[in-house]
Amino acid sequence: MSRLILFNKPYGVLTQFTDAQGRPTLADYIPVPKVYAAGRLDADSEGLVVLTDDGALQARIADPGHKLPKRYCAQVEGEAADDALLKLSAGVDLGDFVTRPCKVRRIAEPENLWERKPPIRHRQLIPTSWLELVLAEGKNRQVRRMTACVGLPTLRLIRWAVGDWTLEGLAPGQWREYEIQGQPDVKRRVNSSNAAKHRGVYNNPSTQKRKETP
Repeated sequence: MSRLILFNKPYGVLTQFTDAQGRPTLADYIPVPKVYAAGRLDADSEGLVVLTDDGALQARIADPGHKLPKRYCAQVEGEAADDALLKLSAGVDLGDFVTRPCKVRRIAEPENLWERKPPIRHRQLIPTSWLELVLAEGKNRQVRRMTACVGLPTLRLIRWAVGDWTLEGLAPGQWREYEIQGQPDVKRRVNSSNAAKHRGVYNNPSTQKRKETP
């Protein structure tokens, strides 16, 4: 069995456990030893970070060669016209590489969305739009570069899902632990009471046997 944690990373938190400059890191939220992030999420982005103690599983999740889809919700500056969405979905030439085709659509602002701290900068006379993008790759600041390339600068970026794992039920700063075996889409929830003790989310007891803290 491999240990796996889903964490809703707040804005400004680094996807690492130490920082020489004293900035907020995963260690401020997750008191679990020997787990590591499977892929990074920029400090100015929010949302799902997957952590595991299994190196092979970490590679399968993070490596774009395995094409595990990652779903993002992006608030962008401006009206998202059809031609911009077509460009994004077909692949965008960012100079150093061309993005793979992806799924993109306009969406309403996500329900029950938490307030970002600090809040984004609003311009009274410039509208904003929300987009959902599903990518099978994740290069440095890729979503932000893609939307900027089609004239829609990203104001707020939230990673909602990695494969079948989502932020469902997780407020910023909260995490939930799973035990899994086999491929990343096979999972079983365990240790919910311990997760609640350490900023996790309490889950109703499962019919499956749970692993308890000694």
